[in-house]
Amino acid sequence: MSIVKILNTDLHIGKKNILNDINFQLDDGELIFLIGKTGSGKTTFINSIFGNLEIVKSKKFKVLDFDLTSISEKEIPFLRRKIGFVFQDFKLLKDRSIYSNLEFVLKATGQKNNSEINNRINEVLDLVGIKTSLDKFPGELSGGEQQRIAISRSLLNNPKLIIADEPTGNLDPDTSLEIIDLFQRLNKMGTSIIIATHDYNLIHKLEGKIFKCEDGRVFEVKRK
Repeated sequence: MSIVKILNTDLHIGKKNILNDINFQLDDGELIFLIGKTGSGKTTFINSIFGNLEIVKSKKFKVLDFDLTSISEKEIPFLRRKIGFVFQDFKLLKDRSIYSNLEFVLKATGQKNNSEINNRINEVLDLVGIKTSLDKFPGELSGGEQQRIAISRSLLNNPKLIIADEPTGNLDPDTSLEIIDLFQRLNKMGTSIIIATHDYNLIHKLEGKIFKCEDGRVFEVKRK
């Protein structure tokens, strides 16, 4: 089953053409790396999958059964609920506790039962190995702890797909290895993952196809 299928697609930002004639497929349970220099189009590519770009020229652009060539504004929030997004700089709400950061996401996506919210928060925190007090604020946590919280947030709605944008970019090497192990476990549990990264240690530690953005193209790179 295809989670993402893109055929003969061009991506634009305004009138600027960023990537041309993309052909890309991510299957259920697959892990794919996206590499390329700064400005090569990696962020544009992953933003398009998340529904952040209008798709003007495409033979096919389907993500989790949503047709992004014709998706309406009303449908986009439902697409995004099925995708977990992990950012390099964590994007945690600094004025809220760990618990409140996660509670906010669940309530924003329609959860109302406090007991179910509490259970789900504890489930995802246990999954990512967070043992610290949930009353702490992001500024009281290490970078690794903040990224684990960010990953747990991405898991709250049981996504079929996780997109991680430079997830180890702000972490030291030892902490990066812990995050690599976490992504590996999530992938083995059946979650499809796209990781945009400059971190070649990450690529060598995990199995998965490698795609590269370069000169306006996206193409598969064979492992050496």
